Amino acid sequence: MGLTPAAVVFDLGNVLVRWDPHPAIAAGVGNDEAERFLAAADFDFLAWNHLQDGGRTWDEAEAEVEATHPHWARHAASYRAEFAHSLLGAVDDSVAVLRELHTAGVRLVALTNWSSELFPHARERFAFLTLFEDIVVSGDEGVAKPAPEIFARLQQRLGLALDRCVFVDDKAENVAAAARAGMDAIVFTDGAHLRDDLRARGLPV
Repeated sequence: MGLTPAAVVFDLGNVLVRWDPHPAIAAGVGNDEAERFLAAADFDFLAWNHLQDGGRTWDEAEAEVEATHPHWARHAASYRAEFAHSLLGAVDDSVAVLRELHTAGVRLVALTNWSSELFPHARERFAFLTLFEDIVVSGDEGVAKPAPEIFARLQQRLGLALDRCVFVDDKAENVAAAARAGMDAIVFTDGAHLRDDLRARGLPV
């Protein structure tokens, strides 16, 4: 067994905060239209949204849809306008693990793919975010996971070698990128498995 990790780095969306774009879009255009939009063969919502996570403004994003896919413009605009509906609540069992790590004095940092313009919704709603010593928001950095540069930014902010950190994310491609950056990386599935994974690394949960 190696050294106990010096810090745990958490993704937020669907690790600590439940996120689903459908309710936000449906709030603007209705459930059936939201389903059509998210399943559309001619528009990739997640890829489009990822560009805002990487720093593109929402005005630019919505203007692009208006120009290239005008039949989806109202649907796309609904997501930003009704974004609060996409935040379904805390992932309680994961937040419990976070609180235990904080109580034990483990360094905690978040690394999240999130639009700079929309992240204030999370800060206002989820008090547990104050447990992190730092939150690296991709939209602020202008680069998003799984790009290698975001992990370099994380290392600069931490002031700690990445091989001393455990990284937790629900997306396999982000976990693989973190591993390439030298981190001990865990694919998140649920709070019980997360607790087991962290305990196996000597962390107090």
